[in-house]
Amino acid sequence: MPRATKIVATLGPASSSPEVLERLIKAGVDVVRMNFSHGKAEDHIARANLVRELAKKASRTVGILADLQGPKIRVGKFKDNKVTLRTGDTFVLDADCALGDEKQVGIDYKELARDVKPKDVLLLNDGLIVFEVLSVRGNRIECKVQVGGVLSNNKGINRKGGGLTAPPLTSKDMEDIKTAVAIGADFLAVSFPKSGADMYMARELMRAAGGHALLIAKIERSEAVTADALTDIMKACDGIMVARGDLAVEVGDAAVPALQKRMIRMAREMNKLTITATQMMESMVTSPIPTRAEVSDVANAVLDGTDAVMLSAESASGSYPVEAVEAMARVCKEAEKSAESKLDREFLDRVFTRVDQSIAMAALFTAHHLKVKCIAALTQSGSTALWMSRLNSGVPIYALTPEDGTLTKTALMRDVRPFTLAYEGHDREKLMSAAEQVLLDNGVAQLGDIVVITMGEPIGQSGGTNTMKIVKLGEHRPA
Repeated sequence: MPRATKIVATLGPASSSPEVLERLIKAGVDVVRMNFSHGKAEDHIARANLVRELAKKASRTVGILADLQGPKIRVGKFKDNKVTLRTGDTFVLDADCALGDEKQVGIDYKELARDVKPKDVLLLNDGLIVFEVLSVRGNRIECKVQVGGVLSNNKGINRKGGGLTAPPLTSKDMEDIKTAVAIGADFLAVSFPKSGADMYMARELMRAAGGHALLIAKIERSEAVTADALTDIMKACDGIMVARGDLAVEVGDAAVPALQKRMIRMAREMNKLTITATQMMESMVTSPIPTRAEVSDVANAVLDGTDAVMLSAESASGSYPVEAVEAMARVCKEAEKSAESKLDREFLDRVFTRVDQSIAMAALFTAHHLKVKCIAALTQSGSTALWMSRLNSGVPIYALTPEDGTLTKTALMRDVRPFTLAYEGHDREKLMSAAEQVLLDNGVAQLGDIVVITMGEPIGQSGGTNTMKIVKLGEHRPA
């Protein structure tokens, strides 16, 4: 069985050379993440071109995810680049401060003073430093240091419990969406959305720029995990990222594991993609092997049903980027061996209102009970393969498509492997023969194997999947 769970790796200084990137792709990376918090447009364009060139050389399909910075609220810069804060000290966050020192520092979000009040708790640098707000005067926020430490340039600020009013898309994000479209990004991740309206805005901006990426909502605000808000966001996006860093700062670290399980379950029920992210193998920034706790964390995300697990600093700036991908791949494959199939029970509670979705579910049910070699979904958009991947049938799914964009989008779907199907005619038997040949040529099935094939008829016309066939490979080979 091929690995079902996909791996997303963030590119950065440690992984942008052709040599390392080629090794990452061979090690099993399915999607590369370009973090638009860093780098210039020309850097992202050059990296995207290199990824596609190396993926083609390795005969692998690798998607590209563009991750918008979003309204991350940060401190400004210090004259000596950092200061050491002691517990009990007072410290001022001042929107009008140009260069910080031991007593104060600037902030990049001028409205912060309007969002906070005395006794609010501010968490800096992912919660490593804690302030209590004492008073607010104009643009100055006077704080008491509850937990001290080293505070350096541009570190993030969160308010415990959330509630900051920063808009979901900054002017930088709007320009970065144009860059994402220019590089042909397959996925666009939107940071800090609070509602479905935030996602609709991002989609409209992307479409106006000529893009067709799948939208990934990064769930990292406390406001986003209420039942109504999460449902609203899910309806407006194509997938979510369980962004556990900022989310843990806002809701508390102990709440995150249960939220992760709820979000992944909800996303699968709503036919959305899921990426589980943040500190999955953090120790591998400096160590060639993960901790046992990290192995368990990745395995639990796999057992939760996530489509993909993500590396951040481990692959972007760590000392062992390739080893981190290899370790993650090992853990995913081992965890998948014990994943329980609940297909029959899950079918009992489902109602299908679309023909193409009904065909997808019928193919899953048949493949599971007939114990076929694989399912081949002949698809233009990838939707049929997505629906199949929402349930664990224990049968590999292959998305056969002539569309390059669909190939790379299915690279993020759990249990799905994409292959190019070049046939463009209208003859059913020739199409079936071409599909069989793709499976044989890629070594995923052999002559005589039983497979399930789904497709749309009439052949050659756009439209949804409406046909399922059970085929013994070799039946449609030309005489």
